[in-house]
Amino acid sequence: ANAIVGSLYLSLGATVLSFLLGLPIAFALQKEYTGRRLSNITRLALDILWGTPSIVYGAFGFVVMVYFGLRASLLGGIIALTLLMLPIMTRSIEEVIRMIPLELKETSYSLGTTRIETTLKVVFRQALPGITTGILLAFGRGIGDAASILFTAGYTDYIPRSLFDPVASLPLAVFFQVATPIPEVQQRAYASALILLVIVLFVSIFSRLL
Repeated sequence: ANAIVGSLYLSLGATVLSFLLGLPIAFALQKEYTGRRLSNITRLALDILWGTPSIVYGAFGFVVMVYFGLRASLLGGIIALTLLMLPIMTRSIEEVIRMIPLELKETSYSLGTTRIETTLKVVFRQALPGITTGILLAFGRGIGDAASILFTAGYTDYIPRSLFDPVASLPLAVFFQVATPIPEVQQRAYASALILLVIVLFVSIFSRLL
């Protein structure tokens, strides 16, 4: 239970942060707001971050936490997962927004709307199913990652009561428990792996349906 709840805390927190940061970036990359040169550079940077191994995010988060004197905690894990999920969510949402027909925007502009009104009332509503899919894909990636939270979230047998408490997660439960020589503990590791697989499978199927 502590690992299930901890994984949900970590992934949901990181998903919210990634969405709040990624959605404005995705809209800003459209040609109405950003020049082609800057948008191409930004897309390249996001693609590089997308392909960066998650252990790099964990090590970076650990260095930052040590610099500021912070210990492993739920907040540290959320921040590390946000760094991992942000390029995935941003690029997914941005690709969906780019698929919106140009004629739809031009029709909105011809009625006298501003760029902000067209973005929020027309483009966002049309892209909402695809945006939801991007959010779910990033969530599925985040809940199954172990390397980025290995140094930043810690591990505990208890459910955290604040953002500054260490937190368990299903990937780390598998990592720590499967290596023990006690059969009962190994069985819990296999159970954690099964639960994690079911969650990711459900999220993937739901995103496909959307």
